[in-house]
Amino acid sequence: MKSFTKLAVALAVLASRAAAHYTFPSLVVDGTTTPAWVNVRMTNNYETQAPVTDVTSPDLRCYDSAEPGTATTIDVAAGQQMGIMSDGTIYHPGVVNVYMAKAPDSVDGWAGDGDVWFKVYQISAVTNGGESITFPAEGLPGVTFTLPSALPSGQYLVRMEAIALHVAQTFGGAQFYISCGQVEVTNGGSGTPGPTVAIPGVYTGYEPGILININYPIPTNYTQPGPAVWSG
Repeated sequence: MKSFTKLAVALAVLASRAAAHYTFPSLVVDGTTTPAWVNVRMTNNYETQAPVTDVTSPDLRCYDSAEPGTATTIDVAAGQQMGIMSDGTIYHPGVVNVYMAKAPDSVDGWAGDGDVWFKVYQISAVTNGGESITFPAEGLPGVTFTLPSALPSGQYLVRMEAIALHVAQTFGGAQFYISCGQVEVTNGGSGTPGPTVAIPGVYTGYEPGILININYPIPTNYTQPGPAVWSG
């Protein structure tokens, strides 16, 4: 009976851990949520939901090394609102960054290597001088944002990055939940997105917004990792 009880407890713990993880398999275009893994490249964790924790890994880019570059590209107009949806909610406390990278030609199979990524949206933490820290992204089913109207036409990767910080007090503890959608931007402008960064390469893992204890002492401020948002 004791062995059975221990097994039941272990299975319950594993189930709770799995439920606490998430993927981002769908886009939202024209108010419609696309089917899972159609316009988003299937990630290595599509079944396990396990995060990336090594910021130097090539999987920090699109987490698609097992199924590289497979998705259908969907049209979205510059200046239009779009979204990226999870398969549940953003369960853990943390922050969000959305990056884009313009393919030199077709985005199909393109790796997104080099200093080509720029940030178009973020959700940071809210602090109160050490009295409290809250995370507006926590509990959201996904994120919505507006593509800059100055964004040039062409094919892009759109990269969702949710950084869970609940065990980020030690190096490598931050959990990155990632996916990359494929879009063709139409009716674009003549802007020059930037600053551009490489992924991996954008983070060392020692940034104050990545290596951080959010529980005690409560941080007096929060520094969002990555470059500034390009708004066009």
